Amino acid sequence: MADGVPDGPAERSTGGVATDTAGPSGVGGGAGDTAGPAGGGGDGAAGVTRSAARALRAVPVPLALIAMISLAGAVLGRVYAGPLLSWLVLGAAVGSVLVSVAARRLPSWLVAPVSVLAMVGWTAWSLRLTATRAELPGGLAEVTADAAANGIPRLLTAMIPVEPTPDTVLVPLVAGWLAGLAGAEVAMRAGRVLLGYLPPVLLYAAALYVVGPNADPAIGPTLALAAVAVLGLAVPARGAAGADAAAGLAPAVRAAVRARLAAASAAGLVVVLGMVALIAPLVAGQVDGRPVDPRRYVEPPQVETLDENPLIRISGWALNPGQQLFDVRTQRSGPPDSTPAPDPGPDAGPGAAGRPVPVRLAVLSDYDGVTWRVGATYRNAGRILPVTAPAPDSIVETVRQEITVAGLSGRLLPAVATPRQVTGARVAYDPTTGTLIRPEGLTPGLRYSVTSALETPDANLLATADVPAGEEVARVLRVADGVPDPLRRLAAQLAESNGAPYARAAAVEQFLAEHYRLVADAPSGHAYPNLNFFLFGPRNAGGQRGTSEQFAAAFAVLGRLTGLPTRVVVGFRAASDGPVRAGDAYAWPEVLFEGLGWVPFDPLPRPDEEPRPVEEDLRPAPEDPPPSEVPEPTVEPTVSPEPVAAPDGPADAGPSTALLVGGGTGGMLLLVVAALLALLLMRRALTRARLERGDPGQRIAGAWREVTDALRLAGHPVGRDLSASEVAARARAVLPVEADVEELAGLVNQTAFAPGTASAEQAARAVATAGDYVAALRAARPWWRRLLWSVCPGPLRWPR
Repeated sequence: MADGVPDGPAERSTGGVATDTAGPSGVGGGAGDTAGPAGGGGDGAAGVTRSAARALRAVPVPLALIAMISLAGAVLGRVYAGPLLSWLVLGAAVGSVLVSVAARRLPSWLVAPVSVLAMVGWTAWSLRLTATRAELPGGLAEVTADAAANGIPRLLTAMIPVEPTPDTVLVPLVAGWLAGLAGAEVAMRAGRVLLGYLPPVLLYAAALYVVGPNADPAIGPTLALAAVAVLGLAVPARGAAGADAAAGLAPAVRAAVRARLAAASAAGLVVVLGMVALIAPLVAGQVDGRPVDPRRYVEPPQVETLDENPLIRISGWALNPGQQLFDVRTQRSGPPDSTPAPDPGPDAGPGAAGRPVPVRLAVLSDYDGVTWRVGATYRNAGRILPVTAPAPDSIVETVRQEITVAGLSGRLLPAVATPRQVTGARVAYDPTTGTLIRPEGLTPGLRYSVTSALETPDANLLATADVPAGEEVARVLRVADGVPDPLRRLAAQLAESNGAPYARAAAVEQFLAEHYRLVADAPSGHAYPNLNFFLFGPRNAGGQRGTSEQFAAAFAVLGRLTGLPTRVVVGFRAASDGPVRAGDAYAWPEVLFEGLGWVPFDPLPRPDEEPRPVEEDLRPAPEDPPPSEVPEPTVEPTVSPEPVAAPDGPADAGPSTALLVGGGTGGMLLLVVAALLALLLMRRALTRARLERGDPGQRIAGAWREVTDALRLAGHPVGRDLSASEVAARARAVLPVEADVEELAGLVNQTAFAPGTASAEQAARAVATAGDYVAALRAARPWWRRLLWSVCPGPLRWPR
C-alpha cells in the first residue's frame, strides 16, 4: 500500500476511510463519489460496463428456465388438438419466471404469495378461454370447480388428440407455473443453478410419461432441453465473469483455496463421468423400448347395466310407447336426399331411402350366449371426435342434429352414426363402436348438438361383396359355446344354398320376416334358451313371437353361425323434427362387408303379412341311419284258385311273400352298409395318403387339405381367393381351440414359396395340428353330423 491507498480490490476494508473517491490525479482524498477530470470519465464508463455485464449475466438463467418449461409444454402438446396448450404453458413459464425476477429485491417469504396471485389470474384467463372455445355450459366458477375436481383423471382418460378444455389444461398450467417459481427462486435467489433446473426437468419427465406411446419419441425436444441447460450453466449467475474467487486473499490462503476448488472440481468431474458410465447403457437400452402408457392404470368412465345392454330396455319401452324420451331437430347436407340407399332386405331396411335417419343409442358387439353387450372402452373427448376413414365404396352425408333430453335416462347419448362433433355436453366416446356417453348421466332439459357422417353403401356392390376375416373382426364373428342344435341346423339350412355372404344375410332376414310375429308384450330375453324358444317354440305357448330384441339377436347369432360378422344396434325411428317416444325404440342387426362397412338389415315382419308356420320350411332333424323306404307289396283283390295236388306228391307252393319281402329288405340293407363301409375305407385311405405319404412338403399340404375339408364339412367353406393366413383366421373364428392353425398356415406358405425347405419335424407338427383341429371341430358338431362326418363322399370328389 502506497500513500494510504490499498492495493487491489480490498479498498473497502481500510480502516474506516472511504477510498472509493478519486482526486484530480486519481488518488483518494476527494469528497464522496466525485471524480476529477482525469479519472472520473473512466470510472463512469467502467460502471456502465459493469452494469451491462451484470445484466447480461442475469439473463441466461431465466431464459433457460423459460425455455425448459416451454419444451415440457411442447412435448405434452403433441397429444393435444392444436397448439393452444403449448402457448398457455409458455405463458405460465414466462409469467412465473418474470415475477421472480421482478420481485428479487423483496423478502423471500413474500415472493411466493405474489407469484401465486399472478398464477391464479393467468389460470382463470386460460380456463375462460378454453371453456369459450369448447362451448362448455356454465360459469367460470362452476367450470373451475369441475376442472379442479376431475382434472387429473380426465387428463389420463381423455381421447387422443385431447381437446384443450378447462379440465385438461388446468394441471399442466399449474404444474408449469409452480416449476417456474421453484426453479427461479432456487437458481437466482439462492444461486444454485443446477438445483434450480430440477423442477423444469421433473416437469419435462412428467410430460413424457403422460404422453407415453401415444406420440413419436421426443428426441429433438430432449436434445434442445440439454442444450438449454448447458448454456444456462455456462454463464455464472453471480460474480464477475472470469473473477478469481481467491483474489484479494493472502498468498498462502489463496493457494489453499485454489487447491481446494481444483480438488472439488476434479472430484465432481469424476462423479459425473462415473454416473454417465453407469446410466448411459441403461438409457441407451431404452431408446427402442415402448414407453408405458399411464392410461392403463386409470379406470375409464364406466356405465351401468342398462347402458351396457340397452337391448333389454326395448320390452319396457314397448309397454309404454307414449313416453317422450327426447326431442330432435335434424339438418342434412352432402349428397341429395334422393340418392338411393341400399335395400338390405325386403321393402328396405333401416337405412333405406325415403325413411327418416335412425338415431343410434348403442352398438352391441359382444355376445356370451346370455347377454349382448356394448363392451366399449370410453375415453373423455372434446368437441371434435377422432375421424375414422369411411368405407371406400360408400356415400357420406353430413347430418347435424340438436337433441333435447326429456325422459331418457342412463348415460348413453342418442346420435346418428357416426358422430364427428359434439357441442353442449361433455362426452366420452368409444371409436370402435361409435357409442357416446355422458359420464355425469342424462338429465331432463339437457341440450346438445351432434354432427355425424352418415355412410350409405353402394347397393350395386352388395351382391358380390365379401366379408372380412382375421383378428380384427374376430370379436364380431365369435359364437359362444352352448349353441342349441336347432339353431345350428337352421343356420346350416339357410347357408346351404346361399354361397355369397349377402345372399346368406338376405336368407336369414327373409326367413325371420316370413315366419315370426312382432308383438309388443313379449318378455325380454335373448340368451340361447330365449332364442331357441322364439324360433322353435309352439305358437300356442308363446313361441315364434317377440319384439325387435329377439329378431335382431336371432339374426346376429344365425349370421355368425353362417360366417357373417354381425352386431346388434339399439336406436330409434326418429322423424326429422319432433319428439321421439318410447314406441319408436327398436333394434336392428348389421353385417360388415369389405369395402362397404356396416350394412343394416331389417328382419322384422311386414305389417300386412301373416307369418307362415316354421314347420313348412324347416327340415326336421335327420335320423341316423336313415330308415329304408321299401314299398309294401300290393295285394290284388281276387280269389286265388285252389291248389291242385300233384299225382305223385304234395304240390310245391314256392317261396312265400314274407320270404320275398325279407330277402329284398335284407339285400337293400346289405347294399347300404357295404356302401357306407366302402366310403369309410376310402376316406381313411385318403387321409393316410395325405398325412403319411410323400415328402414333408406333401404331408404339410395334405394336413392343410384336411383342415379345409373339415371346415367345409362343418358348414364353413373357404373361398379359393383367400390366402392361407386368412383361412387360418377364419378357422380360428369358427372354433377357437389350442391347435395352432396359424403355424400350419405358415408352413403351407413356406412349402408353396420355398419348396424343399420343410423338415420332417415340421411335417409331424403340421399333421398333429391338423388332427387336433379336425377332431375338435367334429366334436363340436351335432351327434348326427358326427356320424355322417366320416362317410361323407364330398372330400373324395372336391377339386384340389
